[in-house]
Amino acid sequence: MSVTRREFIVGSSYAGAGLYLAGGVLTHTLPAEEVPAGLEPFATGMRMAATPATHYRAYRSKKVQNPESTTWVQIDLGKSVPIDAVLLFPASERMYPGRDQYYAGEGFPLRFLIEAASDEAFTSPMTIANLRGADFPDPWDAITQYSSRDAKGRFVRLTATRLRPVKVSPPRGAPAGSGPVDGPDYSLMLAKIAVLSGGKDVAVGCAVLADSAHGNAELSGQLTRPYREDGETIRRDNPHAVTDASSWMPPEFKARVPKSGVTLQGGVFQRAMENNIEYLMNSYSTADLLRQFYERTGKVKDFKPVGTQKFWEEDLAGSNAGRFLMGAGNTLRWMKHDGLQERLDAVVDGISECRQPNGYIMAYPEDTIFYSERAAYTRAWLTHGLLEAAYSGNEKALPLLRGYYDWFNRQSFLPEMLRGAIQGGQGMIANTRMCISPMGKPKDAQVIQQYYQEDAWLQGLARREKDQVWQYPYDRPHCYLLTNLEAYMDMHLITGAPAYFDAVQGAWELYRAHWQQAGGSISIIEFEKDPPDSNYLSQELGELCGSSFWVFLSQRFQQLNPDDERYATEIEKSIYNVAMANQDGGVGIRYHTNLEGTKEKSTHHNSCCEGQGTRLLGSLPEHIYAIAPDGIYVHLYEPSTVRWTQNGHSLELTLRTRFPFETHVEASLKTEVPVKANIRVRVPSWAAAPMAVTVNGREYGTGEPGTYLAVNRMWADGDRIAFKLPAAIRVRRYEGADQVKGYTRCSVEYGPILLALLGSPKTALSVKGVSDVEDLQRSVEAIAGSPLHFSVRGNADARLAPYWQIRDEEFSCYPTVKLEA
Repeated sequence: MSVTRREFIVGSSYAGAGLYLAGGVLTHTLPAEEVPAGLEPFATGMRMAATPATHYRAYRSKKVQNPESTTWVQIDLGKSVPIDAVLLFPASERMYPGRDQYYAGEGFPLRFLIEAASDEAFTSPMTIANLRGADFPDPWDAITQYSSRDAKGRFVRLTATRLRPVKVSPPRGAPAGSGPVDGPDYSLMLAKIAVLSGGKDVAVGCAVLADSAHGNAELSGQLTRPYREDGETIRRDNPHAVTDASSWMPPEFKARVPKSGVTLQGGVFQRAMENNIEYLMNSYSTADLLRQFYERTGKVKDFKPVGTQKFWEEDLAGSNAGRFLMGAGNTLRWMKHDGLQERLDAVVDGISECRQPNGYIMAYPEDTIFYSERAAYTRAWLTHGLLEAAYSGNEKALPLLRGYYDWFNRQSFLPEMLRGAIQGGQGMIANTRMCISPMGKPKDAQVIQQYYQEDAWLQGLARREKDQVWQYPYDRPHCYLLTNLEAYMDMHLITGAPAYFDAVQGAWELYRAHWQQAGGSISIIEFEKDPPDSNYLSQELGELCGSSFWVFLSQRFQQLNPDDERYATEIEKSIYNVAMANQDGGVGIRYHTNLEGTKEKSTHHNSCCEGQGTRLLGSLPEHIYAIAPDGIYVHLYEPSTVRWTQNGHSLELTLRTRFPFETHVEASLKTEVPVKANIRVRVPSWAAAPMAVTVNGREYGTGEPGTYLAVNRMWADGDRIAFKLPAAIRVRRYEGADQVKGYTRCSVEYGPILLALLGSPKTALSVKGVSDVEDLQRSVEAIAGSPLHFSVRGNADARLAPYWQIRDEEFSCYPTVKLEA
């Protein structure tokens, strides 16, 4: 059964609200003689999209306890003009309770008057619409138009004479699918007011005055904000954007990520993966992972969720299975583990058992897709999970997905998926990854073009406009926008269209330059205001899931242009300083990457960061190498062996190193016959000097930092490559918002490893003879017998240690420094 977002809302939470659908626009159900004059649909299907970013947040008057309190807002058009109509745009922000959120239609006045006048005091007003005689039904997200008869004026005023209750979360214990309930406060809320004159909105940019008693002068200007470039409405249906698959010209990868053939040989990656297996095996049972699927089919009844189960497991029904499959499927491509394999197969079998005849496989019922974050987040997670299971060798997973997307791609709700669902863009990646899979179809990508693609946003990103990131015009700005970018990059890989590439490259550059902390964590998060370069330390930023998306996005670029060393650098620091740093042994996974104070307690309750964290940790071997037509790239330095076929012959390369604890690296070749291959060795951008490389003990060449040295020759069995990574201490000034008066803050890194000063963050370093904080590196000294641990000359108790190794100690990754020249 297909269901639109409107049918879901009216059918579950808003039945009996006195509304009906007329051409997709909410209208009164009053008898014809009682329908207020002037209430007409502005356009078929015109419904308000979410407006959460700071530039787009809705107007909200002061809260009051008396619904009969009168409040007004008044627009100064600058001069007297004929007024054809006034449009009211409901507040429609999709955020969470307690976080300055609005539910669609919340705060729309119950009774109100719209007038025009030539003077600010409204001494002789003209009535445009008088809806004070009866309560106006909840418009939800419908934009309503109020046409005038010969109205003219410079000022337009909306007066609310009866207010609607402010919505609050359903009470604790309410069943899944429960909508918000009325709270004790009342307020006037609107996203925007338009005044039409001669077919044009003449109110844009005009001054707005609010009454002094209950109005909100701080937010009144939002009512005449500019229109969002990709439109103000929820529905997206652009068949003209769909391109014929026969015209697609996908680009060729210059180097491909290995999906198998890499074996770890000890080292920190192997330990991280072993911890990940322990976490996966101990966090949930097979029955737990399949519970929501069995609830849908009736096999499990009357389950009562408690604590975190309500949101992370029941609201996001099926995401727990997706989480496990992401981590387990990736892990099993590299490491054999009978228990993990058995559970993965059992979970896929359980999903298959619950598959409906029409191909539907999600854990939530079809008609609840718009509830919570099921339409995008949950759908994407199960898609990721089944794809990883398929790539690990499970033969049922991919056909299950194919059947589901054959169902999904023809549903009537698709025009509302992007903006009608919470964080709808997160669902794009599910379609694009399905399209790229061995069972992909053009329709998987064409759905994105028709129902999701936002051309103006893409163009803004291509122009490197910062506001397109932290002021994303639809839904709340978030590190999860990186999943939208992953999907658009996939669209480039599928179609070859340069517009996708240009936009995503622009966004990648923006994130890297303006929303990234030392060590690589992404410093933008939902519910917070994170302007460019703010890089707050007092906020909980650096979600592990954001860094997981960042790694996989950078990996896409890396496969297209593997000689651009920046992509390897981004992947490397994200793994060491975020993924491994947020792993609490085999116990759990941390959510935020706190950079001072203490680390968060880890969890094992299916949070977003657990799911994407286990996915990334399970994929670690695929980031060490990339296979090119003429050889191989060595991107990272982990003890491991990679096997691949070159010119019809099997080659085996083994890296031996104790990096990052030691910097010497040796590689040996194994081949039955001499083979020509180009082995490209990364010289990292963090290298303090050019790096010399030897072959069989003889100097071969020297590579500059930030490049790859190509060792292109005939290789015989037993040939050896050796080099020493020129790692050194690097100190960088902190330029973010959380400065300490009278002190300088800085980060300290050794190679790619972010270091932390142990002890209270309030403890300042005192350094003499240094005028520039970046010269502090001369005072940092290695501690004998303690690899990656350092002291600071002149500070007896100061000790720097790898951030990833910290567990319960106090620390700061941005210590304060008192410079004494």
